[in-house]
Amino acid sequence: MAVRPRDDPGGAPGGGQGPGRTGDGDPDPDGAWAADVIARGVRGAEPGEVPGRLCEVAVELLPVTGASVSLRSEGMPVQLSASSAQAAHLAQIQATLGDGPCQSALADGAPVLACDLTSGRDAGRWPVFAQQATEAGVRAVYAVPLGSGAVCVGTLDLYRDRPGGLTEGQLHVARIVAGVMTVALMALPHGDEPENPDGEDWLSGLATDHDEVYRAVGMIMAQLGVGADDALARLRADAFAHGRTALDVARDVIAHRTRFDRS
Repeated sequence: MAVRPRDDPGGAPGGGQGPGRTGDGDPDPDGAWAADVIARGVRGAEPGEVPGRLCEVAVELLPVTGASVSLRSEGMPVQLSASSAQAAHLAQIQATLGDGPCQSALADGAPVLACDLTSGRDAGRWPVFAQQATEAGVRAVYAVPLGSGAVCVGTLDLYRDRPGGLTEGQLHVARIVAGVMTVALMALPHGDEPENPDGEDWLSGLATDHDEVYRAVGMIMAQLGVGADDALARLRADAFAHGRTALDVARDVIAHRTRFDRS
């Protein structure tokens, strides 16, 4: 899919150049052109492909270099799709740490704009995440809730390789993409498999990475004789101590390359 964005009169750095700006000669104040781009971007996609397509559209429409979508879940967010390996890695970092703009947006039910992870307030608010994000080449993160404050089902996370914020118009476009994403996720067909204990059978195989984490947590519970929360905490702690993601450690546990003991 290739969507050519309109020229950015402000010369905003990052990925796409974002048409939906207010002020500075906003060519699309009501978001109509952005909505048309979104419609073309998902046209012909199977239901399970829509989240990934929308991540790609977000990068085309906005001054960002990557996008990912994750769902709220007990323990760790469920990463569904990402526009690139870098975006997927950033989502995994937040899930592993249990911290970052995504987590704050879930807690607040409102957009969280971390405009500069290299210094100042944002770097101090999530110090470990900020350090790991900048090491991965990301300098700004924008997390937009999926749903409302009362019913927030996840977040659309946008990543940029340079510090900077979003204009009011760009945030409006991000909200449009998040709104379409929410509708698309709620419309996904329910799987025919027995309901999972966490009630996420409707993901229909999209969250395979998350399944691996849950399998590893179950194995750690058996190895240590602890509950799910403690097992997940041990998994996260091991990942953090070795500079890895929780998913990487989970795969090692499943493959019997890593075992937890009670000492």
